[in-house]
Amino acid sequence: MTNLKKRVLFVSSEMSPFLEPSALADVARLLPQALQERDNEIRILVPRFGVINERRNRLHEVVRLSGINISIDDNDNPLIIKVASIPQTKMQVYFLDNEDYFHRKAIYNDDDGKFFEDNDERTIFFCKGVLETVKKLGWAPDIIHCQGWMTSLIPMYLKTIYADEPVFRNSKVVYSVYKEEDVQYLGKDFARKASLNELDEAAVACFSDATVANLHRGAIQHADAVVTGCEEAHQAISDILHEKPVLRHCEDEYGDKYVTFYEQLMSQSN
Repeated sequence: MTNLKKRVLFVSSEMSPFLEPSALADVARLLPQALQERDNEIRILVPRFGVINERRNRLHEVVRLSGINISIDDNDNPLIIKVASIPQTKMQVYFLDNEDYFHRKAIYNDDDGKFFEDNDERTIFFCKGVLETVKKLGWAPDIIHCQGWMTSLIPMYLKTIYADEPVFRNSKVVYSVYKEEDVQYLGKDFARKASLNELDEAAVACFSDATVANLHRGAIQHADAVVTGCEEAHQAISDILHEKPVLRHCEDEYGDKYVTFYEQLMSQSN
């Protein structure tokens, strides 16, 4: 293994200790720290769900990054960026916020357990917001590691709308899949909305059947590499993993394994 310092953008729909523990949330907490301790430069971006207590976690707005509008179906949605530090670490986390999409006291489902009808727009807002935030930071990542279905549009956007952006020109994108969530549906208009009036129907065809399972598959289609978090997740997508570098997540010494995986990916030509 080489000691090449890498810039790693880690994007996750969940993260501990800000949300309840889960496979996604725990990896989002531990992996960036393991990478940073190995002398890599890390940025972490997550949604600012309304269940995250701003006062307890000491979130504050980053005014210089806020003020971007994300247009979905010709509606302008202001993007607010907040930041907090993780206790006992030197890591900062950027939270993407919007009053309409993220101020409710829930994550994906209402009090009756019903999937929010606007989870499609929340996903689009978050994915485009991540890329616009990184552009505004002017920070060019070597690796963009996405996990969770709410990040699933990022690989496609990087290969299409943002393909010529200098900040992303040399970036490799990794997508992590964990245990399949219950089958949920983001609506018949998801692909059209996700096109952002810039992509044609063929470009977003992989998201036309907008179940959560198919969001994973669409992300993998555009990703440069894939991480599978468990055997069940690996088997669910095994038919589309050919010719993609694949890492099976392991709790033991995973920091070094991810570093090696990233370096192998970076050695491939664009």
